[in-house]
Amino acid sequence: MVRRILSLILLLWALGFAFFVITLPGPAGPQHTDAIIVLTGGENRIERGVELLEAGEADRLLVSGVNRTVRPVELAEEIGKPEALFDCCIDLGQEAVDTRSNGAEAARWMRENRFTTVRLVTTDWHMPRARYELERELDAGVTLLPDAVASDPSFMQLFLEYNKYLLRRVSALVGL
Repeated sequence: MVRRILSLILLLWALGFAFFVITLPGPAGPQHTDAIIVLTGGENRIERGVELLEAGEADRLLVSGVNRTVRPVELAEEIGKPEALFDCCIDLGQEAVDTRSNGAEAARWMRENRFTTVRLVTTDWHMPRARYELERELDAGVTLLPDAVASDPSFMQLFLEYNKYLLRRVSALVGL
């Protein structure tokens, strides 16, 4: 009986992993939101967020999880954009250190600015967990639009991210 239960758990885990991999999200289509939130840590995330801001898809952008030593002028120079864009429309969130604290930092920023619609930009394989963390923190009635940056993740990267996602969901169920 124990073997059957363990086999069932393993089968469900494997099917869940397959579903996770084949349903990785893609970029969102054009849709204006109040704000854009970009989570640092992956290639082309900040560039995608700034591109959307410049295209008029939102009025303001938060880059969450920026190293405390980074200044707007340095980031503007690194991505080849004018510093004036950072002065008017881009905020650097420098308190978050992981996906969970990205959610808290971003939700606090949303409340402070009274935004009700947001586009979340992160890498495709990171989107399920990032979305989960942000949705847990956002106020009721806030609309979230996932906008994933396409990538070419390795099997190990997908394996680790899927397990992080599962562990986070389980830990939230038990109140951690």
